[in-house]
Amino acid sequence: MNSLEYLRQRKIIAIVRNLNSKYIIRLGHALEEGGIGLIEVSFNQSNPESWADTARAIEAIAKEFGDRLLVGAGTVINTEQVDLTCEAGGCFLVMPATIIDVMNYGREKHLGLFPGAFSATEIMTAFNAGADAVKLFPASSVGPEYIKSVRAPLSHIPVIAVGGIYEGNVSAYMHAGCVGVGIGEKLIHREWVYSEEWNRITELAKTYVRAVNE
Repeated sequence: MNSLEYLRQRKIIAIVRNLNSKYIIRLGHALEEGGIGLIEVSFNQSNPESWADTARAIEAIAKEFGDRLLVGAGTVINTEQVDLTCEAGGCFLVMPATIIDVMNYGREKHLGLFPGAFSATEIMTAFNAGADAVKLFPASSVGPEYIKSVRAPLSHIPVIAVGGIYEGNVSAYMHAGCVGVGIGEKLIHREWVYSEEWNRITELAKTYVRAVNE
C-alpha cells in the first residue's frame, strides 16, 4: 500500500519536531495505541548536526512498527535529507514548499511526496510536479472554508491540512474535503513526553481519531 492510500485510511499524520530520538519508540506506541497510523519526524533546518538523530528516529520507528505506524520525514528541502530518509526506511516526504528537484529525487527513491503549497496555483503546480497529496500550510490562516472553495475546481487533488489543527476544528477540515491532516504539538505535548505521560497522548490521539472519522 502506498503512502497516499494509507493516509486515506488513517487520516492523521502525527508530526514530531525537535524531539530526542530516545523518546521516539515509546511515543510511537502511545500514538499507535491511540489509533494513529502515520508519523512524520521533521528535520531541523537550523541545526544540520541534528539530521542524523532525525534519521535514527525514523529508522527506529520503521524497524519497530513496520506498516503499523508508517513513518516519513518532514521539512525536507534537499536531496541529502531524501537520502537520509530513504536509508532509514522512511516511506514519505513532507515538504514546506514545492521543490521540484527534491520531488524528482524522492520519486526516484519511490517515496511518497507531500509538498507544501498555499494558493490554487501553487496547489496545481505541486500536483502537476508529481505530488501524491499537497500539504496546505498554514491551514489555520485561511480555514476550512478556503479549502472547500479551492477544492471545488481542484477536487481531483488530495489535500492535507497542516498548521493550527486542533480538537475543535479537525472535523471541519475533514468535512471540507481534506484527505488527511497533520497535527504536531496539539497532539504531542512536549511536557507529556518529557514526563512520560504516554496514556495522556494515547487518550488525546483517540479523541482526534474519533473526530476525523465522524
